[in-house]
Amino acid sequence: MRERQLSVSSVGKGLEKVEVRLRWDPSSWDQPPHHLDIMAATYSVDDPYGRPAYVVHTESRSPDGTINMSRHSETGQGFGFVEVMVLELDRLAPSFARVVVGVAIHQTGGHKTFGDLTNTGVVVVQAYKELLNDDFTRVAGATAATVTEFARDSSGVWEFHERIRGFDCDPVAFSAEMGSVRHP
Repeated sequence: MRERQLSVSSVGKGLEKVEVRLRWDPSSWDQPPHHLDIMAATYSVDDPYGRPAYVVHTESRSPDGTINMSRHSETGQGFGFVEVMVLELDRLAPSFARVVVGVAIHQTGGHKTFGDLTNTGVVVVQAYKELLNDDFTRVAGATAATVTEFARDSSGVWEFHERIRGFDCDPVAFSAEMGSVRHP
């Protein structure tokens, strides 16, 4: 797996406010809608690979307002990126060690994988800097995929790690499993 890591922004403060943007083409008129969701799971310093402290998805937000959905689609209709999640990493409490972000396909209307959809794409940006741009072709057979992991380094600075990894599960199971994989 190819991995990109970024720990410092152009001003040397580390990652602060990041957006995850998602796009996909709507289904044809005679098919059930394609419904994808960006999901973010937070992990505590005490249990960085255990159960998430909380998961943000659909139209929810984190209890402290640091992670929220600013745009949501249940059909893929619209121009460009139809779903956007904002993560204010610089405001997250020091009790959080990791945030894992992924995308899940709702399985209503039959089994769907990323390979069954057209024009899928995810972009992760901080201000005007693109951190990740992917089209899910590496995980075409998956029904969900992690995209990125944000992790604090030993000095407390947030780092970006590209983590494109496919899963074959529904959104509920994915939210429980997405951050359990350890990386060197």
